[in-house]
Amino acid sequence: MTTKRIAGLREKLQELGVDAILVTHAVNRRYISGFTGSSGVLLVTQSDSWLLTDFRYMTQAPQQAVDFTVVEHAARWIDTVKELAASAGVKKLAFEQEQVVFSEYTAWTAALGDGIQLVPVSSVIEGLRMFKDEAELAIMRDACKLADDTFQHMLGFIKPGLREREVALEMEIFMRSKGAASSSFDTIVASGERSALPHGVASERVIGNNEYVKLDFGAYYNGYCSDLTRTIVVGQPTDRHREIYEIVLEAQLAAIAAIKPGMTGKEADAIARDIITRHGYGDRFGHGTGHGLGMEIHEAPRLSVTGTTVLEPGMTVTVEPGIYIPGFGGVRIEDDIVITASGNSLLTSSPKTLFILE
Repeated sequence: MTTKRIAGLREKLQELGVDAILVTHAVNRRYISGFTGSSGVLLVTQSDSWLLTDFRYMTQAPQQAVDFTVVEHAARWIDTVKELAASAGVKKLAFEQEQVVFSEYTAWTAALGDGIQLVPVSSVIEGLRMFKDEAELAIMRDACKLADDTFQHMLGFIKPGLREREVALEMEIFMRSKGAASSSFDTIVASGERSALPHGVASERVIGNNEYVKLDFGAYYNGYCSDLTRTIVVGQPTDRHREIYEIVLEAQLAAIAAIKPGMTGKEADAIARDIITRHGYGDRFGHGTGHGLGMEIHEAPRLSVTGTTVLEPGMTVTVEPGIYIPGFGGVRIEDDIVITASGNSLLTSSPKTLFILE
C-alpha cells in the first residue's frame, strides 16, 4: 500500500520541480509510511525514502514503515535531514507550508544553510488522500458501522432528565467498547434551544420534554473517521418541529440522490441549499452542505458555496444540510458517502425517520 503512495508522491515532486519533500504533519506521515508513532519526519527523494525518529520508536518504526529506511535522528532532527539531503544531492527541498509555522521555517533555513533551498508546497499529500482505495473504504465502512450502531444504542438510552454530557459519555463508552480508538471529534449533543447551535458540544443542560436533541458524532477507527448526525425529538413534536425536520430531510435526500462525479462542490451544495431557501429558511443554513473526511474529520473537498473542486470517484464526503432557529432549535441530518463512477454510495445507514422518544 505504501509503495503505491510513495510512487504517487514522487510523481508530484517531479511535477513541482523539487528534489525531495520533508513531511512533518503526523497524519500525512502515517498515510505515506504507515508509522503511527507520535514523533518523526519523512524525507522522500526520487530514489530514497527515510523515516527519521527517536530512540523510543526504533523497534516500532521498522515494523510499520516497511518501505522506509529508519534512521535515529540527532538531537536536532533537522541536522540529520541536512546530512541525508546533502548525501542525496538535494538542492530544492519541499515542505508542507500549511503545517509549518514561521519560526520553524526560519530555524530550518538556518540549519540547512545555503546549499539546500526550502520550497513551500500546498496540499500535496492531502491531494493524494482525497482518493480512497478499497482498503481505506473498508476501514471507513467499519468506522461508519460503529457510528450507526452507536445511534441505535442511544435510541434506547436518551430520555428526559439526562444531561447532554451524560449522553455524550455514553456514546463515547459505547464506541470504544466496540473497537473505536476514540471519537472522531468532540461529540455534539445539543438539546432544546441549544440544538440551534451548529457546533453545540455537549453541556450540562438537562434534556427536557417536547424538544429536539441533535447528535453529531463519529468513531475514529484504525486511523479513519466517520461522521454522523441525527436529530430526534424527546416528548411530543410540535407542527414546527415536524416542518423543520421534513425540510432538512427533503434537502438531504435530494442532495444524496443527485451528487455525482463531474459536479463541483458548489453545485453539490446548491442542491440542498436551493430547497431550504425555497422553503424560506435560506438564512438559517449558514454552513456548507458537506466536507471531505478520511484520516481527518475535515478534509478536501468541500461541498460549499466556495467549493471549486470537481468531485471524482473515490472521494468521500459528508452530506449534512441543516436549519437553525435561535430560541427554538435546529435540525441537521448527515451521512457519509463515497463518490462512484455513476453517482455515490452511502457509507452510513442509520434510518432518517423522525424518531420520537417518549
